[in-house]
Amino acid sequence: MVLPWALAVLSLIPLLDAQSPACANLTAVVPITNATLDRLSGKWFYIGSAFRNPEYNESARSIQAAFFYFEPKHAEDKIILREYQTTGNKCVYNSSSVTVYRKNGTLSIYESGKEHFADLLLTKHPKTFILSASWNGKKNVGMSFYADRPEVTQEQKKEFLDTIKCIGIHESEITYSDEKKDLCGPLHMQHEEERKKEEEGS
Repeated sequence: MVLPWALAVLSLIPLLDAQSPACANLTAVVPITNATLDRLSGKWFYIGSAFRNPEYNESARSIQAAFFYFEPKHAEDKIILREYQTTGNKCVYNSSSVTVYRKNGTLSIYESGKEHFADLLLTKHPKTFILSASWNGKKNVGMSFYADRPEVTQEQKKEFLDTIKCIGIHESEITYSDEKKDLCGPLHMQHEEERKKEEEGS
């Protein structure tokens, strides 16, 4: 299954009208700096997404809840990813490495023998961010939304909705996660206890 953020994309940036009020608060991250990576560091929750591409739309709709950790490695242009995803009423854990392409503002990850790309877009709220997707124009555009908490404020949600509308996607096409369906709590706690013991022993 494709991870909720790791979606094969071409650049969405040309589709964003810089003069559009709906896109005014959206900042394309080019290039990605160490400060950008520091902003992404830590725990994030998958809030929701909307994709016109059938394959990725189906994958997104199967996700009941998901959260993950980003641990940037500045010198290596990589981010260590630890993800906990609830799908099909079971918890799936994944640990992998994300490659950072600083110059063009994209992130990528290898999954099922294929490299998947995502454009990083920052909102005006430092505690949220968006990953964008576009396959050969507006026909298959898409976006996924993340926050440092499982629930976002009305203002944060509105910014996501405005951005979605900016690229021509209707609000009814958005699929949201549900923290109440998260089944990864016990495994996450176990991993955190193990990590704590390793740090104490080192």
